[in-house]
Amino acid sequence: MNLSDTLAVGRAVAWRQLHNALTNPLYLLPSMAFPLLNFAAFAGGLSRVRQVPGFDFAGSYTAFQFVFVLLHSAAFSGVFAGFGIARDFETGFTRRLLLAAPNRSGLVLGWALASAGRWFVVAVVITGVAFATGMQVGGGGVDLFGLYLLALLLNFAGTLWAVGVATRVRSAQAGPIMQMPVFLAIFFAPVYVPLDLLQGWIHAVATVNPITPILEAARGLVSGAPTQTLLAFGTGLALVLAFSLWALRGLRRAEAAGG
Repeated sequence: MNLSDTLAVGRAVAWRQLHNALTNPLYLLPSMAFPLLNFAAFAGGLSRVRQVPGFDFAGSYTAFQFVFVLLHSAAFSGVFAGFGIARDFETGFTRRLLLAAPNRSGLVLGWALASAGRWFVVAVVITGVAFATGMQVGGGGVDLFGLYLLALLLNFAGTLWAVGVATRVRSAQAGPIMQMPVFLAIFFAPVYVPLDLLQGWIHAVATVNPITPILEAARGLVSGAPTQTLLAFGTGLALVLAFSLWALRGLRRAEAAGG
């Protein structure tokens, strides 16, 4: 099978998944509501945290939390995509896809592209809300491009993780398995304050958490003071590669099991 087959299958699957997500509020609203609620709670209710001694972020607390909410939305858009894939296994639709697709790896590509498209809609809304509430950005155009590219890598990683789980369990009951590790990874990063202000076990966990350099670098980009950028992109690419293998092996298991 050649690249054109993979791309053709990927486009067809992506179009179906994206059409379902954008025309069915039950698919789109959860991935949009959770980040917006977090943004309202964190950026508004915790804004006085910005005055803590040692809080060395160059921008406002709104921008500080916007980055977290943006990355959170990217990762969880991938998880929500996995929910839909698991439901398709239950209805038998994915089995028909496995039989009809000339290149099965195109299915993974299509799922990832559809998840990215859905997250793009969510990101536009979140960004608009952030600017409407007075967020100021210190970074330039290249910095902001890097910020959204980091978020896109996290979206791909979250999607591929969820695909790997969905293709192994092949049931909507896999939802908690998809969601909980991503939730823990996101919230065991420096959510409310910079890494240097964390203490105790949470500091130790955040230091080895792969989400931490991505979050720290993204905040540096939005504030116009880039830091750990190469480490963040390297970490994001490593997560995408690792979970690509995880997803493809899960798809092989689903094929072997007959979908």
